[in-house]
Amino acid sequence: MTGLRRFSPSLRIAAASAIIAGVLWPSTGLAENRVERFDVISRPITQFRIGSSERHFGALEFMGGLEMTAANREFGGLSAIRFLDAGRNFLGVSDTGFWYAGQIDRDADGHPSGFSHFRMAPLLDQAGKPFERKRDADAESLAISGDSVTVGFEREHRLLEYRLDTQDFASVPKTLPLPLPREELRRNASLEAVAVSPGSGPLGSTSVVLTEKSLNENGDIFAAVLAGPHRGIFYVKRTDNFDISDAVFLPDGDLLILERQYALVSGVALRIRRIKSETIRPGATVDGVVMLKADMSYQIDNMEGIDVWTDSEGHQVLSLISDDNYSLWQRNLYLEFRLAEKIAGAKTARTTP
Repeated sequence: MTGLRRFSPSLRIAAASAIIAGVLWPSTGLAENRVERFDVISRPITQFRIGSSERHFGALEFMGGLEMTAANREFGGLSAIRFLDAGRNFLGVSDTGFWYAGQIDRDADGHPSGFSHFRMAPLLDQAGKPFERKRDADAESLAISGDSVTVGFEREHRLLEYRLDTQDFASVPKTLPLPLPREELRRNASLEAVAVSPGSGPLGSTSVVLTEKSLNENGDIFAAVLAGPHRGIFYVKRTDNFDISDAVFLPDGDLLILERQYALVSGVALRIRRIKSETIRPGATVDGVVMLKADMSYQIDNMEGIDVWTDSEGHQVLSLISDDNYSLWQRNLYLEFRLAEKIAGAKTARTTP
C-alpha cells in the first residue's frame, strides 16, 4: 500500500479528511462469531524521517517499524494495542468491532521484522453476539489489568469490561459506569484512551479515561480518574489543534499521551506529550513536555494506538500503531521507539493466558 504523501495534493487532502471524519469503512458487515487466522505481509521500515538515517529524536531512539497488509477484508481500523509481555504477544481492538492479536517477530538485532500468529474475532455484546451496527462497534481504546480488559467506545459512549482471552475471544462483557457526564461526550470524539496507572505511581492502581475532543468551556479536553484518592474529572490542555488518540502510563507513573493533528494543506501530524502524574487532580488542567512531534515528512499515518513495555536492557519501548480507515491511500503502520532513560520499577508485564 502507498502512503498519502505519494499521491497528488487533492487525494492527500481527501484521504486525510477521512482520517478525522472516520467515514471509510469496509463495504461488508461484521463477520459471524468466529476466530479468523491469516497471514500479515510486512515490509520493514528502517528510517523514521524519510530520506534520513537519523535514529535519535529527542529522548527517543527509533528502533524500526513495519508497514502491514493482509488478504482479509477485515484487516485494518486498528485503534489500540496492548502488549502482554516484553514486546512479543499483543492484543488490540479495531474501530469496526474486532479483537486482533498476534506476535511481533524480530531480527537478530531485536528490531521488528513481521507479524505472526495473527488472528481476529468480533467483540461480543452482552447477549454473546457480534455488534450489528457500526455505531455500537466503534471500539477506540483498550486497557488490561490482570485478567480484565476494559474497552472504550465512542458514538454509543460506554466502557465494557471483558475477561482476557486471546484464543477463543468468547468473553461476554459487563458495563462499567461512565466516568464523565454523557452530555459532555461528543458523538465521534469521546472515549479515545483508557490507561492503567501503576500501583507505585502517584495515582495508585487505577484506570484513567481520556476523550479525543470532548471539550470544556475553556476548550480543553475532558478526562477522568476512575478510582482512588484522586478520583474525578480533570482536563488536558489542548494546544495547536492536536486531539488525543491514545495514552499509556510509564512505570514511574507519568502519563504519555499520543495525539494527532490534521491540517488541510499539510495533512496529518503526531505528537507525544509526557504528563507528570502528580499534576493530575480533580478539576486540574494538565499539560506536559512534548517528547516527539512528526508530520508527513516522517513515516507516520493516522497513529491511533500507543503502548509501553520493558526490553531486556531495562529500557522502555514505545509501540505505536495506525488506523488505515480501510482507505487505499492510508497505511497500517507499526513503529517502535526506545526511551533513552531507564525507569526505576520497570518490569515485564503480564503473560498470555
